[in-house]
Amino acid sequence: MYVKQFMTSRVFTVSPEDNIADTMALMREKQINRLPVVDKGKLVGIVTDGDLREVSPSPATTLSIFELNYLVGKTSIRDVAVKKVITCTPDTKIEDAALLMREHGIGALPVVENGKLVGIVTESDIFDTFLDIMGFRSPGQRFVIETKDEVGVMVDLSSIMKEHDVDITSLAVYHLKDNRVQILARLNGDRVNEVKESLVAKGYSLSH
Repeated sequence: MYVKQFMTSRVFTVSPEDNIADTMALMREKQINRLPVVDKGKLVGIVTDGDLREVSPSPATTLSIFELNYLVGKTSIRDVAVKKVITCTPDTKIEDAALLMREHGIGALPVVENGKLVGIVTESDIFDTFLDIMGFRSPGQRFVIETKDEVGVMVDLSSIMKEHDVDITSLAVYHLKDNRVQILARLNGDRVNEVKESLVAKGYSLSH
């Protein structure tokens, strides 16, 4: 699974010369909270709604509305954008992208290919990926199969599914302590209950 499968290809951007007021208006209009900063086709920074709030005048200020508008209209994105941007490529593995976000405490990665901005992947995209891997949107009944972590388990499970003509629509493995694993599976077919009985009969611990 790669970033190119989950990234947003249509990316709204701003230039270093754009001002805070226009950038905040664009974020509100498009319902986004971060914008890559592009200058002459090159990615030169990224700005978030948090960055803009930090440099915007406080509501408690004694400045007049005219002075406020002047300040936000004159302050350029060049002055507030993060210049050192962590990026990835379309072929970056999605788990590597998630790790980059986690390690750097950021919510998005601009996606760059051959020096050109081609997309953006966000924490929401990572959440969607997680839901897909866990089979949240897949058809079938959800089962958690707990067993020893040993060679041959997956072959045994697949043979039981095949014997009962049941489709595995999603599969995920979580390693526990004491050399045990939990296998989250979604099973789809008319004989799912028979699979359940077979698994229990063979000594597997089963829960929904």
